[in-house]
Amino acid sequence: MPTSFGKRLPYYCALLFGMSLASTVIAAPLPRDDLTPEDFLRVEKITQATSDFTKAEPYENKSAGAPTSKKSVTSKSFSHFSANLSFKGERDFKLGNSLFKKIWVSSPSSTKASDGLGPLFNARSCQRCHLQDGRGHPPESNDDLATSMFLRLSVPPRTDVEKQAINTGTQLRIPEPTYGGQLQDQAVTGLLAEGKMHISYEEEVIALNGGESVSLRKPSYSVTQLAYGDMDPDVMLSPRVAPPMIGLGLLEEIHEQDLLDLADPEDSDGDGISGKASMVLNPETGQKEIGRFGWKASNRTVHTQSVNAFAGDIGLSTPDIAAHWGDCTSNQPKCLSQPHGSQNNLGEGEAPKKVLDLVVFYSKNLAVPARRNVNDPKVLKGKELFYTNGCISCHKPKFVTRRNAAQKELAFQLIWPYSDLLLHDMGEGLSDNRPVGNASGREWRTPPLWGIGLTEKVNGHTYFLHDGRARNLLEAIIWHGGEATQARDNVVAMTPEERKSLITFLESL
Repeated sequence: MPTSFGKRLPYYCALLFGMSLASTVIAAPLPRDDLTPEDFLRVEKITQATSDFTKAEPYENKSAGAPTSKKSVTSKSFSHFSANLSFKGERDFKLGNSLFKKIWVSSPSSTKASDGLGPLFNARSCQRCHLQDGRGHPPESNDDLATSMFLRLSVPPRTDVEKQAINTGTQLRIPEPTYGGQLQDQAVTGLLAEGKMHISYEEEVIALNGGESVSLRKPSYSVTQLAYGDMDPDVMLSPRVAPPMIGLGLLEEIHEQDLLDLADPEDSDGDGISGKASMVLNPETGQKEIGRFGWKASNRTVHTQSVNAFAGDIGLSTPDIAAHWGDCTSNQPKCLSQPHGSQNNLGEGEAPKKVLDLVVFYSKNLAVPARRNVNDPKVLKGKELFYTNGCISCHKPKFVTRRNAAQKELAFQLIWPYSDLLLHDMGEGLSDNRPVGNASGREWRTPPLWGIGLTEKVNGHTYFLHDGRARNLLEAIIWHGGEATQARDNVVAMTPEERKSLITFLESL
């Protein structure tokens, strides 16, 4: 019996018989407050993992339901709007797209609606991190600007105030005192960039069954050319590549109870998988809610993800984060003395509400491309291996989004993200040794796999994982450890033909 079914068996009984297990003639509360009892049973049935691998499942080619893009596969495959958008929605998407691509400039500037960049920054536009709305990559050499990859910075909490802030969730991490929460490798004219990320790699060859092998490159990170003095000796560095943008609005509309039902932080069922929800404070309600976005699932919504990217990556203030100087700290007085681009007549912040709302709408409605070759025998064989190997314990295939979603186009859609959006211990090999909120250094959010097979087509590379260390899908799999150790070892033990089928399935997503 699947775990989610077992957990919800009391609800099935109550729905079918109109009474609780104690025989009280009242219906048990539904796990999902957006569904009727009839709809709930339909959703439970359709989202159960299949055991029939002789053919594709109904609607499997439509990875994102009605919003799925059916356009031809090109380098623009991640940049189309949800297929079911209204005319007004399409207009707002295109306006948001223009702002997503907009090149921001330093203040003061004659282009009044475009100034406010920095003063310290990683990119001049959203698009320069999220290339073609897809996946970032490590710099090809240490002489290159990272742009679509950066280093997060933090230090352990030391004072009682800092420890209390972490415990309550008012802060997810303590920024490095001089360089803030993120290393900025670019700056406006007249100001020095903070420094440069330096990466070195060490190769390790792993033997696979069937006489094959794979070489993993283990990265080491440091910072050179520090412009504002030494970093704190206890600084923690964590590299991040920009993730793909597709399907974000649908991920936000997965019901929180569906995610909580998948969590098993104490591994009470003994299957070795102990995913947990990242719980992030909602400052408006004072309550903690599930984080869904970012490599550590540290952002609750697409809105908060966008606000933090404006502030940290481009150095732009918004109505949510009013710091006109971005990530500048009190130990960088020259940075804090720079002019800013906030103008009252345009709205609050350098990226005011109208700008922010359109960028968020755009980000929520980047369509997931349709699956390819879902009935190909090699794809079906690879799918069977993926399912029976235990990969779906974390990469949950499908959900049905909330019926009462704020945007009607995203409501009640059968989607196939192949993720549970939970935090999982991925082992020491992938650890960044840097906690964020309730995520430990070894824990990462399960990344959605939809669209992963089009990475090379869209972005011209096949670098995967949070820092792009994996140069192909097989390397990414073999890097798995911790809760995924058994699944990884199963892949190592597969025949070469089986591994090829598994990769063929992933390339079809």
